[in-house]
Amino acid sequence: MHVTMRRLHETRTPVPDEVDLAGINLNLLVALDALLREAHVTRAAARVGLTQSAMSHALAQLRELLGDALLIRGRGGMVLTPRAEQLTAPLRRGLVELQRALRSEPAFEPATATRRFTVATRDYFGSVLLPSALELLGREAPGVDLSVLHVENSTYPALLESGEVDLTVVTPPVESGPGLRQQKLFTEDFVCVVRKGHPKVRRGMDLDTYLELSHVLISPRGDGVGAVDVALAQRGLPPRRIALRVPYFLIAPLVVTRSDHVLTAPRRLIAAFSEAYPLQVFPPPLPVRPFDMIQVWHERFDGDPAHQWLRGLVARAVGAAHPVSRNTRSSRRVRRTTAS
Repeated sequence: MHVTMRRLHETRTPVPDEVDLAGINLNLLVALDALLREAHVTRAAARVGLTQSAMSHALAQLRELLGDALLIRGRGGMVLTPRAEQLTAPLRRGLVELQRALRSEPAFEPATATRRFTVATRDYFGSVLLPSALELLGREAPGVDLSVLHVENSTYPALLESGEVDLTVVTPPVESGPGLRQQKLFTEDFVCVVRKGHPKVRRGMDLDTYLELSHVLISPRGDGVGAVDVALAQRGLPPRRIALRVPYFLIAPLVVTRSDHVLTAPRRLIAAFSEAYPLQVFPPPLPVRPFDMIQVWHERFDGDPAHQWLRGLVARAVGAAHPVSRNTRSSRRVRRTTAS
C-alpha cells in the first residue's frame, strides 16, 4: 500500500490550468467533498450513500482527474495531501452555493420549512439558552431541526465561510477572518456560589472569606487565569487557591453542591442551576470584569431569509431565557479584541 501511494505521487500527470466541467461527472465532486471531510473511504461512502467499492472507484477517478493521490496513508490512518487540503474549503463553498441555487423553495416560511441549522457554541450557551430556543422552534417552526456543535475558536471561521456551520455563539476575543460579521447578544456578569449549609459562608461573602476558600475555575482550554485572577492582580491582592479546573461549564456548579469550594461563574448559568440545586448565590466581593456574548456568521448569508430568521431566533431566545435587558448592537465586521 505504501508503494502504491508513493507511485501515485511520483507518476501523477499534469493537470490543465482550466478543467472542462462538461467532461466531469459532477457526482465525483460530491464524492470528493465526502472524502476530504472524512479522510476515510468507508465513512465517506456512508456519508453520501455509496458502497465502499463505489467510493473506491470514485477516488481512483478523482486521482486520475486531478493528478494527485488526494489521500495517503499516515501513522494514524489516511491523511490529506497538500493539494487535497487546498481543495477542501473552496469545494465545500461551491457545493453549498450550488445547493442554495437549486433549492426549490424561493422564500423561507418558518411554519412550513423543513431544514436543519447548525450552530457552534460551548455548553454555557447551550445550557442557559437552548431551552428557550427550542420552545420558539416548536411554536414557530416545528419542521426546523437544530444541530449544536462544539468547535475550537480557531476552526469556526472556515466552517462559517464554507456554510458547514450557519452560526456560532461565542465570547470575545474572536478569530479574525475575511467576511465575518458579528452581533452582540448580551453582556454577562459574574456571581459567586457555594452550597447551602457551607460552614464558612452564612449571610454573605466578604473578601477575606472568599480568599480563604478553595476555588473552582472553569477553563475551557485547561490553562491560564480567569477574570477573578486578573481582578485580584490589578488590586495587588494575593492569588486565590484554584483547587479544581474544569473545561465544561455544566460540571462546575455540580461540584460545588458536593464540596466546600466556591465558584465564580456567569450569572445566567448559576440562575439555571440554583432553581434545581441547593446553592447560595452572592455578588463577588470585588469587581470582576463582565464579558459579552456574540453571534458570528459569514457575510455571504447576510441577506439570506432563513439565516436572518435564525439570527433573530437566537436573539429572541436570549430575551426569553432570562429577564435581563438586552443590549443588541447592529451587526459589524469582526475585529480581533483582547481577552478580559
